[in-house]
Amino acid sequence: MKTSENTLWKYSDEQQQLAKQIIDLEMTALDKWFNGDSSGYRDLWSKTNFSYFDGVFDHRIDTHEEISKFVTSVVDGKLYAKSYDFTNPRVQFGQDIAILTFQLHADTSLIDMHYNCIEIYQKEGDSWSVIHSTWSFIRPMDMDFNAIKEVV
Repeated sequence: MKTSENTLWKYSDEQQQLAKQIIDLEMTALDKWFNGDSSGYRDLWSKTNFSYFDGVFDHRIDTHEEISKFVTSVVDGKLYAKSYDFTNPRVQFGQDIAILTFQLHADTSLIDMHYNCIEIYQKEGDSWSVIHSTWSFIRPMDMDFNAIKEVV
């Protein structure tokens, strides 16, 4: 895994600590994801207030249950990558809200991934959960969707 960080954003000490925590939560979920384990995200996503957009779907997913069923069937034991690039992370803050945006690149066992990602975190009790997630293809007009790899 390779990361690059943009140091243009000026944060208070408290915001720097929270930004690092949010980025660490995301990267922990990604580390599991690229080892065929969706539990990192399933644990990170809010169980009570969640929505999800992805170029794969023609609609918004509105429940933890629906997204969990999908990612378990697609990722668990099937999706692997030797490495990934987590680039240009930025965390923006509101009242008990943190918005993480980043780009993700990975050559996986299923498809080459190039995504613009938006993760909206909300403080739920003492922890942070993702309440909305959007994964949009970077320049979808350049993608070859016929190149999906077969799972052996």
